[in-house]
Amino acid sequence: MQRFRIGDVEVVAVLEDDGRMDPAFIQRHVIPAATREALAELAWLDPGWLTADGEPRMVTQAMLVRSEGVTILVDTCIGNDKPRLNPRFDRLQTDFLGELARAGVAPGDVDVVLCTHLHFDHVGWNTRWDGAAWVPTFPRARYLIHRREWEHWRASGRIDYLLADSVQPVVDAGLVDLVEGDHAVTAEVRLVPTPGHTPGHVSVAIASRGERAVITGDMLHHPCQVGRPEWTGPADSDQQAARATREAFLDEAREDDVLVIGTHFPSPAAGRVRGDDAAPGRRRLIRLS
Repeated sequence: MQRFRIGDVEVVAVLEDDGRMDPAFIQRHVIPAATREALAELAWLDPGWLTADGEPRMVTQAMLVRSEGVTILVDTCIGNDKPRLNPRFDRLQTDFLGELARAGVAPGDVDVVLCTHLHFDHVGWNTRWDGAAWVPTFPRARYLIHRREWEHWRASGRIDYLLADSVQPVVDAGLVDLVEGDHAVTAEVRLVPTPGHTPGHVSVAIASRGERAVITGDMLHHPCQVGRPEWTGPADSDQQAARATREAFLDEAREDDVLVIGTHFPSPAAGRVRGDDAAPGRRRLIRLS
């Protein structure tokens, strides 16, 4: 289990699945340019970020954040029992709650659930099936959703299909807070808008004792986008905005030595942005030791 320390804040990567987002899925739906041949040009990529054949890897995982006595869960993966059109994600049975328990947290311990956006692989464990209905998995938690993201999905008409089992039940339970702009969760943790992947996408910024980190959500899908931020794909609702957001963030991360924690990055899930000596003007991600 990967653990990261940012000042007084602890971040733990809680793995749900490693494998369903295989290279074929990534290259079709997420980053079409991330072919084996193109990735081979990025010699700095850590072997853990690639398959044995040099293809891209992605995982589904949540980030558990402990800050000032508050237990925060960032994104809740795909979830169990959820009917999905894509067979690879349909009615999964994973040990995510077991993994969370191994990190020392029971569902009733979670104070805040942060949804970086409302795609199916980031909201699934918001709820669980109790045999009769979808009910909140984390009954004590406040679920924070950016207002622009919520309004986007409601206006799209897709709320019934994509979110009825994973978001609407926590809304109906009165557990959702719609937040706007740059929103403080604790003095050390805040939500910052990073639009492009979706209109209301946010990332999670952490600052403690002079150290900084950002949990990316889907602002970055794979470390290769540090070196090639122009690599966008069908998953980004506004590809131009997604690229601009990545470029601005990566400049800041390099300048301010921000630890980048990738929501979909396989182990090692964190690294620091540096210049790419082999490609002037480009960037690379150096894994956290």
